[in-house]
Amino acid sequence: MKTLSQSPTDPGFVKDPYPFYARARAEGPLVFWEDYDLPVTTTFEATNTILRDRRFGREVPPELAPEIAPHLAPFYAVEAHSMLELEPPRHTRLRGLVLRAFTSRRIAALAPEIEALCHQLIDEFPDEPFDLLPSYAQKIPVIIIARLLGVPETMADQLLAWSNAMVAMYQARRTREIEDAAVSATQDFVTFMRGYVDERRAKPADDLITHLIAAEEDGEKLSTDELITTCILLLNAGHEATVHTMGNGIKALLEHGCGPEVLTPDKIDGTVEEILRYDPPLHMFTRHAYEEVELFGHRFQRGDKVACLLGAANRDPQDWPAPDRFDPSRPISANLAFGVGLHFCVGAPLARLELRTALPALWAGLPSLRLDERPRYADLYHFHGLMALRVRHPRGQ
Repeated sequence: MKTLSQSPTDPGFVKDPYPFYARARAEGPLVFWEDYDLPVTTTFEATNTILRDRRFGREVPPELAPEIAPHLAPFYAVEAHSMLELEPPRHTRLRGLVLRAFTSRRIAALAPEIEALCHQLIDEFPDEPFDLLPSYAQKIPVIIIARLLGVPETMADQLLAWSNAMVAMYQARRTREIEDAAVSATQDFVTFMRGYVDERRAKPADDLITHLIAAEEDGEKLSTDELITTCILLLNAGHEATVHTMGNGIKALLEHGCGPEVLTPDKIDGTVEEILRYDPPLHMFTRHAYEEVELFGHRFQRGDKVACLLGAANRDPQDWPAPDRFDPSRPISANLAFGVGLHFCVGAPLARLELRTALPALWAGLPSLRLDERPRYADLYHFHGLMALRVRHPRGQ
């Protein structure tokens, strides 16, 4: 296996990781990324195979689990109940209960509400050049998930701040300062959610928290700790993925001169899938081997960790001709932006609905939208999203 070095916090890599992925892919489906001290997948086939292979999973084998530093205990106490970090049978039970409340019908019913919110936000845009991320891309998912959960919409900014602090734990630039901020956010988030769950147990309403409380399968219900963690996960994961995808997608559309012609009802699905493929919001997702496994010329031992590079998989020329070209007319085929297999993102249908709604609404309201300055990517890896997206529109002229 070829060993390659590339700092994940290098500004050039943060701006454009795809040349490194291409260099790695040229060395084989698995390479050793020295900076992470990990083998990583580089092709669609290798990434898809390991994500689907039940001989790999998210949980560390119990006998190999690292000791948690005392100052991080509150954060990992929440993570211990996250279906994102669990394997069957606990994952099966949690996901099944969540899907009983987070139904496709409930998500589809949000479409008119999302569209109305988009138009409201567009009407509030200033006339002068402004940053579209905090004005649009960040607001839509956090407000919708707040409404869905049933928590006050006035809490949206605070929920966003807690979410940002917590997900920073998964970034390559993690420091003790970031850890302390994440723990503080976790404690405040849990305190808020515990009070809100208690209130909904006493006074049920037509919201997701109430439906999660009521969800039951084979006599099993979510515990309060599981319920709190699930609500936090739905907000954190849903917000992070949608914000980055929306920002990256608007950037791609503007840079490539695309507009209303690729956002029509008959073309929007293909455009959304191309956005997800071309510049996905999450680039790395890890797995642990649960037994000795030989794949792609490498023998994994129990406990070995492997990183699946979703961003590399989505640019594999074996699966997409001219993969570095942004082409909304490209025939739709499965990409790995939301993962695959057991841990396929439970919020993917909501994220796709928000994108299918928000992008046409933006161009309908501002048909001459254009960039005001070159967009900048934030130092977020394993995530991949913009620091700012400054735009202008005719009302400002």
